Amino acid sequence: MSDWQPTATLKTLKRRAGMLAKLREFFAARHVLEVETPILSAGAVSDPQIETLATHVTGMPGRFHLSTSPEYPMKRLLASGSGDIYQVCKVFRDGEHGRWHNPEFTMIEWYRLGFDDAALMTEVEELVAALLAPDRHVAPAERLTYAEALRRHAGVDPHDDDDARLTGAAADHGIVCNAALDRDAKLDLLMGLVVGPKLGIERPCFICDYPASQASLARLKPGLPPVAARFELYVDGIELANGFHELANAAELRGRFMQDLQIRHTRGQSAPPIDERLLAALAAGIPDCAGVALGFDRLVAVGMGIPRLSEVMAFSIDNA
Repeated sequence: MSDWQPTATLKTLKRRAGMLAKLREFFAARHVLEVETPILSAGAVSDPQIETLATHVTGMPGRFHLSTSPEYPMKRLLASGSGDIYQVCKVFRDGEHGRWHNPEFTMIEWYRLGFDDAALMTEVEELVAALLAPDRHVAPAERLTYAEALRRHAGVDPHDDDDARLTGAAADHGIVCNAALDRDAKLDLLMGLVVGPKLGIERPCFICDYPASQASLARLKPGLPPVAARFELYVDGIELANGFHELANAAELRGRFMQDLQIRHTRGQSAPPIDERLLAALAAGIPDCAGVALGFDRLVAVGMGIPRLSEVMAFSIDNA
C-alpha cells in the first residue's frame, strides 16, 4: 500500500459513517442536544496518566492546550443551563501510539441530568447495542465492582492488600513493578495488563465502584470502604468508555487537581495550568448529572472485528 492511501477501507469508512448517523438518531430521540466546544484551551487536564499537546497562538499570552476531552467546557455549558448534551469530537493525547492508541482520535461524550452512574451504564449499554447492530449481537452486559474484578482475575484485594502483595501478584503475572511506583500505579498495571484483557469477552462488562483514590472527577459514594461513582466499559478486553456520577463541589475538585499536580511533580512531569473557568462554573452551580466519554474509533473496530485502531481511521498518525 502506498503511503498516501487511507489506512481504512472504503467499506469501513461507510460503516463508520453509518454508526455516526445512528448515534445522532439515538440522542435526537432522547432530546439530547448536540454541542461543539473549543479544541484549544488555556487550561489543561491535571490527570498524571494523560499528557497534553500544546501550541502558541500569535498575539495571545501563554500556551494553548489541545483538548484531551471536551469534559471541562461541556460542564461549563451544563452550569449555564444547557440541559442534556452530547458531542462528537476530535481529542488529542501525547505519547499514545500503538495498536489501540493514536494521538488524535474521536470521542463521544455526553451528560444526562438526574442520572447517576448506574442509570448512565444502562444508557451506554443501549447505545453500544444500537450502534453495533446489525453487524454484531450484543448480549446483556455484566456489572462487576473494581474489587470483584481484581479478586477474580488478579487474585488481589484492592482495598486491603498491601504494596508487597500487589507487587507479588504482579510478579506472578510476569510484571515487574518499579520500587518507586505508588499503590494506585501498581493497581493500574494489574488492571491494564492482567484484568482488562479478560473482561467483556462473552458479553460487555462494566467495572464500577473504583477506589476513592481513583475517583478522578466522580463523586464518592457513602459507606466503607470508600469508592467512587465511576465506571468503565470493556468489550473483547478493550476499554471503550469511562463514566462518572459527576462531582459538583468546586472546592473538592480543586483539592483533587492539587493532588494530581503533586503526583506529577513527584514523577517529574510538567504541571499544566488548572482550568479556573471550570472551577468557577462548578462554584456557580452545576446540575446533578452523570457523564461518560466513549472512544468511537475503538467501538468501530470492536464492532467490525478489526484488530487495530489505524484500520478504522481514514489516516492514522503514521501517514497523516
